Amino acid sequence: QVQLVESGGGLVQAGGSLRLSCVVSGSVASTSPMGWYRQAPGKQREFITSIISADTTSYSDSVRGRFTISRDNAKNTVYLQMNSLKPADTGVYYCYVVYMGRLHWGQGTQVTVSS
Repeated sequence: QVQLVESGGGLVQAGGSLRLSCVVSGSVASTSPMGWYRQAPGKQREFITSIISADTTSYSDSVRGRFTISRDNAKNTVYLQMNSLKPADTGVYYCYVVYMGRLHWGQGTQVTVSS
């Protein structure tokens, strides 16, 4: 059984920064793909970023250059550093891990960026 718990969301002004964390419990391999999606109000969940290793990451065009994903395998944790936040970044952020051939999700953490 795998469980994911996100934290670090909150309210921030445009131009500000937040750092999200996601702790994964269970026997997840250090090379298991992990990442983040987000869901804005009234919209579908969208891919933000993923990581396998420090040199194997991907980002959506909407966040590339502003967001950075990292992972600490010793702590079973994936991080999302978000800089230069915009009101369009508002939404619920979900972390995921690929385990036993399927995606496992956290419960989400709310990020609100005010203008």
